[in-house]
Amino acid sequence: MFEIVKSLLVVGAGILGFLAIIGGLYWLASQLKEPWRERARVAVFVGPALVLLIGLVLPALINFRYSFNDRQGDWYGLGNYKFIFTDENSIIVLRNTVWWGVVVTVFSTVIGIIIARFADRMRGEPIAKALIFLPTAISMVGAGVIWNFVYSPKQYGLLNSLWQKLPGEQETQFWLQDNKFFGVESSFIPGINTFFIMVVIIWIQAGFSTVVISAALKGVPDDLVEAAKIDGATDRQAFYKVVLPYIKGTIITVATTTTIAVLKIFDIIQTMGKGGSFDTSTIANEMYEQGFPQDNEGRGAAWAVLLFLAVVPIVFVNARNQKAMREGR
Repeated sequence: MFEIVKSLLVVGAGILGFLAIIGGLYWLASQLKEPWRERARVAVFVGPALVLLIGLVLPALINFRYSFNDRQGDWYGLGNYKFIFTDENSIIVLRNTVWWGVVVTVFSTVIGIIIARFADRMRGEPIAKALIFLPTAISMVGAGVIWNFVYSPKQYGLLNSLWQKLPGEQETQFWLQDNKFFGVESSFIPGINTFFIMVVIIWIQAGFSTVVISAALKGVPDDLVEAAKIDGATDRQAFYKVVLPYIKGTIITVATTTTIAVLKIFDIIQTMGKGGSFDTSTIANEMYEQGFPQDNEGRGAAWAVLLFLAVVPIVFVNARNQKAMREGR
């Protein structure tokens, strides 16, 4: 108990010290003359974030260097990358990640648009949106545990209970262990277990998409919609031809944010996919599995580099979209 209190005091003292330094720097910045005063104030608040960001560059470079090493730490050249793009299991990991990025992003974004469209200005809208957003507040691990009960092959598994109530004699299904797509084994399409895990993330991300897109819908000028209806457009046509193009920037933001989150998916695979068993692994999960449990730092680092390269173009698209949205205001 004493050690816990001691640790809390140290952390508290560190936070107070940091705030004192920021406060002192802000006071010094306030003593300067314009235009340097405002610039200095901005630097005081942006500076710590930049320092932390720069501090991440060195570990990233070290990781990049490790990606050229073998399990023993000796120089291996491009061997890890060659293995990733030629090994059968690694190709499955890449395939799964692509499917995750496409399926979860498309479904969560589309569901968010649909719910936001029909919930807009309805009676009880705040309550409906709160219920839809609720899964977003649940941690990935917590959601994984909840849905493990839903998919469980045991007698308390909700999905199996419903399945066995169908007409005829239905066998117990092992939903999270079935790596075939409705009985078909394909190198292109993941197993049904991967799609069942995707459902959980769509359930979580749809609430985020709904809230953000709903806020964008509130910002659409009523004059634009009314003008379209005066020209003879129906409600549906006005929505597809006027409203959706107007909030295109927000939809792109939601889609890119979701894609980045999905590319980094790890905890749900550990919780529901049993660490990537039964062909459910993704890049982020494989990075951990190779780097730690299998003690192959070089290969784990190579997976980390690939994850970084996959995220960069999406971040670039998001940045361009944010710039276009600012210029369009």
